[in-house]
Amino acid sequence: MLNTAALMAFVPTFFFVSITPGMCMTLSMSLGMTIGVKRALWMMAGELVGVGIVATSAVIGVAAIMLNFPALFIAFKVAGGLYLGYLGVQLWRSRGKLALSQQPEQQRQASWKELAWQGFITAIANPKGWAFFIALLPPFLDPDISMSHQLPALLGIILLLEFVCLLIYASGGKSLSLLLKTQSNVRVINRCAGTLMLGVGVWLVAS
Repeated sequence: MLNTAALMAFVPTFFFVSITPGMCMTLSMSLGMTIGVKRALWMMAGELVGVGIVATSAVIGVAAIMLNFPALFIAFKVAGGLYLGYLGVQLWRSRGKLALSQQPEQQRQASWKELAWQGFITAIANPKGWAFFIALLPPFLDPDISMSHQLPALLGIILLLEFVCLLIYASGGKSLSLLLKTQSNVRVINRCAGTLMLGVGVWLVAS
């Protein structure tokens, strides 16, 4: 059984970490704007699998090994930033399967497999996720409690909080798309989403 005091600190801490804007939340908002919350759930499923792998890896020490090889960590950060920037450029040009078409009947949509894979890759390549799990997860582990009992419980809480935050961002994107539903403003939707992605991508590469 988890320590109650530690649990009371763990939940708000990781909710704050999850709700902070980053690659995954930006992607969720963009998909909420472009394809709607329901279809964005496929991306969220892939993203949650990726987050689970990152959190578990942080506990067993893979993430710590990465920190001993700064070049590898930088490569992950740059790759994630470039990937997000690529998506942003595609949206700015109203191209790619995430972009809204100015002709609704010509809307191109990614398959559920493509969405799930995109969410998974974004989570795995997200340096914020690695850094936060390395720094924040170990202090909440109780050495007097079996790891086989702690890890599943903490991981379940992390994934639940992450899912709630993804829904919040996706719903915000969907609401924005409803406000800009006229055909003449479709390009504005694409460029808003593209700007968000480009901004985070540039920050990742430059930081």
